[in-house]
Amino acid sequence: MKICVIFLVVSFFSSAFSDETSDPYLPSILQYPSEHKKIVDGEEVNLYCTSWRFAAETNNLAPWSTIPAECAEYVKDYVMGRGYATDLERVSEEASIFASTLEFSGDDDGKDIWVFDIDETLLSNLPYYIDHAFGVEVFDHSEFDKWVERGVAPAIAPSLKLYQRVVDLGYKIFLLTGRKESHRLVTVENLISAGFQNWDKLILRSPDEQHKMATLYKSEKRDEMVKEGYRIRGNSGDQWSDLLGSSMSQRSFKLPNPMYYIP
Repeated sequence: MKICVIFLVVSFFSSAFSDETSDPYLPSILQYPSEHKKIVDGEEVNLYCTSWRFAAETNNLAPWSTIPAECAEYVKDYVMGRGYATDLERVSEEASIFASTLEFSGDDDGKDIWVFDIDETLLSNLPYYIDHAFGVEVFDHSEFDKWVERGVAPAIAPSLKLYQRVVDLGYKIFLLTGRKESHRLVTVENLISAGFQNWDKLILRSPDEQHKMATLYKSEKRDEMVKEGYRIRGNSGDQWSDLLGSSMSQRSFKLPNPMYYIP
């Protein structure tokens, strides 16, 4: 009887998921519906864009310059809705828990640091992306520079909460951003007006670093921190290039950002 039941189950899955005749002497392989099906309705668009966002957040996509055009409304609804806010809160909470569990060195030498990116990590550029189709448009450096110079980017509330918690715990705060050195003054003013204070270093790109890929640029800056004796306990960023490379932190925290990709 058990043999008959097993045979029926295997036969069912073979017929349900495969178009080919199964060899009874080979293990069954489940075949899922093709993802090349043409997207025609709202449900299919939502499924496709959810899958695309998951692949983007897990760094499984090939380098990309814009979000898929059909995902414009999906990304808009996500970043303007409760989903994005909830995801940001989760990252902040997990980082705070981790930061609270670490013990500093016995001599308390002030070398335990937390690294933060700025854009889409501490400060939100959503007001800019609302006017630029939430990532459907190709990134325009000159237009974004004009936005940065306004110095009005609001704080990401969960990140501000984490930032204050990390400061209170006694970590040194290093801000490592891809912004240009020429934006230092406006960046400092924007950070302070948004509630961020008491950082120890603010590192921006010098003119001769503009050509470097973000992963290399930030790795080199972390290498310098380590050579100076600092222990990078945590690192928060919205791009994988904020987190990967050399001299990685003890633990990294990736914030969601489906609007753009920086290699």
